[in-house]
Amino acid sequence: MYESDITKFMREFLKQHPEEVDSQKRGRAIWWDKRPDERAPAPPMRHSPRAGGNEATFEASGGSEWSFKDDEIPPDAK
Repeated sequence: MYESDITKFMREFLKQHPEEVDSQKRGRAIWWDKRPDERAPAPPMRHSPRAGGNEATFEASGGSEWSFKDDEIPPDAK
């Protein structure tokens, strides 16, 4: 079975330095290995975004609906 040079290096390194495996386990326990009661509580929903009425104040700054206004001939110029 093929093993990359990096995999071989890591296997040899961890054989020579078994304390690194313990260090990895301690580091993982700090961030990931948590029971549900040890985890931070979910944030309250009062901070969730909601519509505040500003949706109607949006004005388009360009696009197809505005691009042909200059091409319109005024009614009195006909």
